[in-house]
This record gives sequence, structure tokens and C-alpha cells, in this order.
Amino acid sequence: MLEVMSETPVAFMVATFVVLALFFVVDLFVIGRKPHVPSNAECMRHIAFFVVMALIFGGLMWLFAGPKPAIEFYSGWLTEYSLSIDNLFVFVIIMSNFAVPKNLQKYVLSVGIAVALVLRGLFILLGAAIVSRFTWVFFLFGAFLIVTAIKLVSGGEDEDEGYHENGLIRILRSMVRIRNEYDGKHLRTKHEGVWYWTPMLIVFLTIGTTDVMFAFDSIPAIFGLTKDPFIVFTSNVFALLGLQQLYFLLGALLDKLVYLPVGLSIVLGFIGIKLIIEALHGNTLPFLNQGRPIEAIPAIPTWLSLVVIVLAIGGSAIASLVAMKHQEVER
Repeated sequence: MLEVMSETPVAFMVATFVVLALFFVVDLFVIGRKPHVPSNAECMRHIAFFVVMALIFGGLMWLFAGPKPAIEFYSGWLTEYSLSIDNLFVFVIIMSNFAVPKNLQKYVLSVGIAVALVLRGLFILLGAAIVSRFTWVFFLFGAFLIVTAIKLVSGGEDEDEGYHENGLIRILRSMVRIRNEYDGKHLRTKHEGVWYWTPMLIVFLTIGTTDVMFAFDSIPAIFGLTKDPFIVFTSNVFALLGLQQLYFLLGALLDKLVYLPVGLSIVLGFIGIKLIIEALHGNTLPFLNQGRPIEAIPAIPTWLSLVVIVLAIGGSAIASLVAMKHQEVER
């Protein structure tokens, strides 16, 4: 049975949860309480602050828990952050599809991120319980990530074709009265004496259910880098902090990050292989190696995972910027 107990001191974990809760309250409900379109300078300040906080947190992990948990955190945070950037493509499509006013988009993102935090927390708890009891699930996680990586690099994802409402949203439209016009941040509005739901309800549910699909990629990926639920959770939280500012800052550039899917496919494929190797080490298969775990294949060290992630994501970002500059010169 695989142990998933954290190596981090309990006092440090409690302090971390308090600080992260404070970060989210300030980021989503104090700074984000007034609907507005943030300036580029405001976005850059927030993003820089949360990136620095993540780097400092990793340093504190190194100090209090050791180098291995710290490297696992940095690897998980970079992976989750990269996947979050890729997911911004879908957020842009959703906002456009439902014609969310610019001044309300920050508020919508705030609520959507809060929903994402709750959903990912539940997925992490479920995932930790599963991997601690059934290590063979790594075969499934690994295979899923490899298939996802192939789809990303081969263009199998249909995100660029536009957002399509899922069954839950279509059922909701058939059951309740929904107006086509927004009424500020209100979920309900009165028109000619009749109460209607505003499109804001549909937008919230769309972002929430979409994030569930995102979790199917991100949660297996993070468990391929660490089995520590505390590191899994903090990696996700730091990846979500500042995401709304990143949305506005990169909104006009997302379609120019042409090589980001390639970088993500390398990361997901690498983690998928890492998971399968770990599964081979921890499981007995009657049709393979005479029913004994395979120990001859060397395990992939945590530091190598961090190097691959940095090179893949950094390389894809640099290649995208070079391609963008080349296109500008040709014009």
C-alpha cells in the first residue's frame, strides 16, 4: 500500500492554510469586489506578487520539510500553472460565447476560481484516497495523460472550434426562465413583474462544470509528481491565485502562444510515462515479469521532472514569442 502522509510539519501546514485563505479572500472578495477591467500594470503587480509568494513558499518547504518536498512543489506548481494558462483559452471562449460585459468578467472569474478551488479540493481528497489504496490506478492515470498529450500535439482538442454547451446547461435552459440580458452581478432580475434568472447563472455553471473537466487533466498530472496531498493542494492553490489577472493580461496574446500545447504535451506525456513506471514498480502483473514487480526500470527522480517541465514550458513559450516576432516582421 502506498503511503501519502505529508513530510511537512503540522504547524507549517496550518500556517500555510491560514495565509492561503487570506490570499484568496483578499484577491477574490476585497480586490475583486468592484467589477472593473484591470489595467496591465495592476495585472502585472498581482501576478508578480503571487509568483514571488510561490517561490518563497517553495523555499520555506525546503527549509521546514527538506529538498524533496520543495522540488515536488515547484514541479507541481509549474505544471498546474501551465495547465491553467492553457485553460484560459476556454475561459475566453466562454466569456465571448455568453457576451459577458468586460466590466463583469473579473467578477465572473473570481466566482469561477472559488468554485474551481472547492472542486479541485474534493478531487484531491478523492485522488489521495484512491492512490493510497490502489496503486494500479497509476496505469490508468498514466495512460490517460499520454492520450491527452497525443491529442494536444495532434490537434485532437476541439477547444478552438468554440464552446459547446453541455447537457446540464441545456437541461437547465429547458427548466427555468432565463433572460438574455445581464443585470449587473445579479443572478435574478425582475422584468414586467416576472422574475427571471440572468445569463450570469449559466456562466457560473459553465465555468464550474468546465473546471471539473480540467481537473481530469491536472489532478492525475500532479499525482504523477507527488503523492503528498498537502503539496498537491498548495500547488493547485498557487496556480489559481492571480489567474484572473493573467486572463486579462494574456487575453490578447493567448492565440499567439502557438507552441504552448506542444510544451504541455511533452510535460503530460513525460508524467504519464513516470506514472506507468511507478505502477510497474509497485504492482504485480501475472502476464508480465512472471508476476513480480519490475524493478529493473529506473525510477524517474523528482529533480529530473522539474528540469523537463521547465525546459518544455519555457522552450514552448520562447518558441511562441520568436514565432510572434517573426510574424510581426513579415507584416
